[in-house]
Amino acid sequence: MSELKQHIASAFDRDLEGIQAQILKMGGLVEVAIHNAAKSLETRDEELAAEVVRNDQAVDALDEILNEEAARVIALRAPTATDLRVVLSVMRISANLERIGDLSKNVAKRTSVLAQMTPINGSTSALRRMAKDVEIMLKDALDAYIKRDVALARDVIERDEEVDQMYNTLFREFLTFMLEDPRNITSCMHLHFIAKNIERMGDHVTSISEQVVFLTTGAKPDEARTKMDRTSSDPSLTQDIEVE
Repeated sequence: MSELKQHIASAFDRDLEGIQAQILKMGGLVEVAIHNAAKSLETRDEELAAEVVRNDQAVDALDEILNEEAARVIALRAPTATDLRVVLSVMRISANLERIGDLSKNVAKRTSVLAQMTPINGSTSALRRMAKDVEIMLKDALDAYIKRDVALARDVIERDEEVDQMYNTLFREFLTFMLEDPRNITSCMHLHFIAKNIERMGDHVTSISEQVVFLTTGAKPDEARTKMDRTSSDPSLTQDIEVE
């Protein structure tokens, strides 16, 4: 390899190390956001919920930085097909992390509303367990990305079915609570949308894991993933509702 080519390859490697370090930083912030959003809900901690909302700005800022850096690398380094796949995967992973951050913020925004209402027995602890599963999935997906571990990435993809099943169970429970006592309707609607936001976080973690498979093998996972969430086809149940 000529000295010029070696210099270009070395510069590209440094660029990749930089943006991958930013991805890990962003992933760490999002893991904390999931954890704190669920904790604030269970403990009715409005101050912690407000912190989650504020900290989402840092996640958004990192997403912008990563996109700018990735675009710069593509423009200046003219990466080969394999290297380009790395850069594109970074951009897609960043986009999914940013979306998970937004969903965590949505969960936190509902905490202050629910804190003023009568608790629904067992609901917030169940939601926290669901969020914990997603948090662990995200950690494993990022580990799979760093290690280029296809087996771990595929395992994360399969685990999303468990999150979907937890969502379906909670959805039925919330319906039961609403039917038993109309006074539960408002609280249960908020809790349902929290559950839906957590279920969607799992979908975005799955997308990150699919990017790991793509990055490592050059192809997306072959098998069609079973979607266990039975409510996804109903637009009224899948749209995001922001809480001011």
